[in-house]
Amino acid sequence: MSRKIYILDTTLRDGQQSPGAGMSFENNIHYAQLAHNLNIDILEAGFPSASNTDFTIVNKIAQDMAAVKSPMKISGLCQLREDQVHRTMEALAPSLSIGRGRIHIYVPVDPELMPASLGKLAENKSLIVETVYKLIKIMADGGYEIEFSPEGYSRQRDNFEFTTEVIRAALSAGASVINCPDTIGGASRYEGENYFVNKIKRHATVFKAEFPDRDIIWSAHCHNDFGTALDNTLTAVFEGVVQQIEGCINGVGERAGNVALEQCIMNIRHFGQLEHLPVKVHTDANINYLKEISDFIAAHMLSRQPHSPITGINSASHTSGGHINAILKNPLAYQPFDPRDIGSEISFVFGPLSGSNHAQQVIHKHGYVCNDIEKVAVTQAIKDFYADRRKGITDEELIKAYKIYRHPIRIDDLSYSKSANTATILTINGKFFDQDRVSVEYQGRGSALSALNEAVTSYFADVVVEDYNSRSQGNSIDSFCESQIVIMLGNKQQRFYGTAADQDIEISAIRAFITAVNNAYVETNFRL
Repeated sequence: MSRKIYILDTTLRDGQQSPGAGMSFENNIHYAQLAHNLNIDILEAGFPSASNTDFTIVNKIAQDMAAVKSPMKISGLCQLREDQVHRTMEALAPSLSIGRGRIHIYVPVDPELMPASLGKLAENKSLIVETVYKLIKIMADGGYEIEFSPEGYSRQRDNFEFTTEVIRAALSAGASVINCPDTIGGASRYEGENYFVNKIKRHATVFKAEFPDRDIIWSAHCHNDFGTALDNTLTAVFEGVVQQIEGCINGVGERAGNVALEQCIMNIRHFGQLEHLPVKVHTDANINYLKEISDFIAAHMLSRQPHSPITGINSASHTSGGHINAILKNPLAYQPFDPRDIGSEISFVFGPLSGSNHAQQVIHKHGYVCNDIEKVAVTQAIKDFYADRRKGITDEELIKAYKIYRHPIRIDDLSYSKSANTATILTINGKFFDQDRVSVEYQGRGSALSALNEAVTSYFADVVVEDYNSRSQGNSIDSFCESQIVIMLGNKQQRFYGTAADQDIEISAIRAFITAVNNAYVETNFRL
């Protein structure tokens, strides 16, 4: 047997209460569709009484999900005020029509929070209990499912009896979900009996006896101020009685955020069916959509850390040579789960610690030759080319360095001269096919380019200059000259291009020609 854990997504409500996290109207609506795809159980779509725009967002989402008969319940938050109750009921009316409307109402029980939030009402606890009953009765009689939150539950301190009274009033009036939030993100298992998970269990025992025929769902809503939101949430599920968890995608939310739903979902999936557990647990989330919805929040709400668990870009990326060698043999060698399950892919970032197998894999993927006997030398050449890039390079940059390594001509310096009898002498120091230095004399009316062309064809036959032009890059006499050359290889009708600029028109043409020849040579000789 396995107990289902319901997922309440409050990204659109609590998430957007984080400074700078507000999304456009259109993105709010689109997010609801992503949550539907993820198979979220309850989407807290907003706070309808906060503004007319928030009302419209909640109402539109309720309409859209009702139109497709989504199994996802739509929830709206409201305070302990009758005007807000009616406003929230109005916003959620479309969801009510298909039995998917929930209202989430709350009142603080934290002795520090109560006077700050309720003013003088905080001194009249009996009136608070009466109001909770009255307002929830209105919503329940209207056909809505009711979730009640004693706000600041984890810091209720000496208010346990008062908290018991307001929960009793909520259940008596028709609430079926009791959410016990760690509102200030300060709860810890080290608190012993004062730990909020233990208090939830105490309250669950009390109300199981008082309402034996009621299916009460206990819920946890944890903030991350001490970085303990995930631990607190999982403890409430695995060691407590909680059957609903509340959080946000990517852990967005007030202050340090809420618990990250993608982390909750994957932890429950990974550990929830272990043999030693007295009660197995699961969610109905469709994890194929986790990466997509996480990427959406990262793009439109708040940026996501590269090393964020589950969906961060680095969570499935590797650069260490040892790791990559193992992953190339077994994709799960250094992954706790298959990233493809959540709509992601394993990727490699080439960097200083990468090995030759990684470089070879990238080179082969892009369609070029890299034999086992040469892969170490090729890899070192690529690392030397990007010696200052300690954070890694892209695959495209790696291929650029690979091609430079393969170039038959690399110039350290070049010069040319012309004699009175029109002979041209071109000298190249550097690499010229199998030579370190070459000097070519060309007799006739041709330019230094003609001399170079003649020298190249002795190594790389059938090179024909098909088109060549040079132009000034500016209007002054000191402007650089830009040359563009198109070469063709014999009867293959393959064209290769080169562009270069220099203050000397001849040098710019020579460099453009060398670029074209290098491109042609690599593509002709090192394509798989």
